[in-house]
Amino acid sequence: MNKKKIAWLSAILVTVVLLSGCGTSSGVWSTSSGSSAEASANETLLPWDYRLVESTVGDLIGSDMAILPDNKLLPNDNNYATNDKVWTLQYMEAKMTFNAEGRNEVTLTEWTPIKSFKTEKEGKQDFELLKVQLTTDVDLVGVYKTTYKEESRYFAVLSLPTGNQIKQPIDEKRYASMKSKKQVNVLLEEVHDFENYDLAYAKFRGWAS
Repeated sequence: MNKKKIAWLSAILVTVVLLSGCGTSSGVWSTSSGSSAEASANETLLPWDYRLVESTVGDLIGSDMAILPDNKLLPNDNNYATNDKVWTLQYMEAKMTFNAEGRNEVTLTEWTPIKSFKTEKEGKQDFELLKVQLTTDVDLVGVYKTTYKEESRYFAVLSLPTGNQIKQPIDEKRYASMKSKKQVNVLLEEVHDFENYDLAYAKFRGWAS
């Protein structure tokens, strides 16, 4: 992965791809035939999360190795021996299914190892590029309030760079300040596809101001 390209992509949020239109993209979250979870026309697979964990090498099977305790197979590229301690980069994906009412249902997969490292330091070099924290302006669709039994609740609807809209609860003070705004400053976390860095999913992580 070209480090200059990664740094440039991380700085320019516009490179985030609208995932709902990327059902056939190649990469870890590919929806093509043979992927871990195939998606139909109303399903989208999203990069959801990564973690870096210390693991143990189990059985050696040909050129692969089983990673304990879950016995997931990984290529044994570094010629590890049984019982060696390794660090594995693991990913989780989300399958979004859109129902007849236009609402989406999210199903998260189990953690799956994707790469091994001899040390935690080596693993963090990849991990820190795949989950990127950003502060940026996003479009504010609008704010609204609901009232029930004389109690009011306030919400903001945001449009994230990936094209999906999210609803966030806000307090009355923020509701008043946002009524006339077209954009708001937020904290985002971009989760990138390991094999196709241009493919990413942005998560709301809080208000920047």
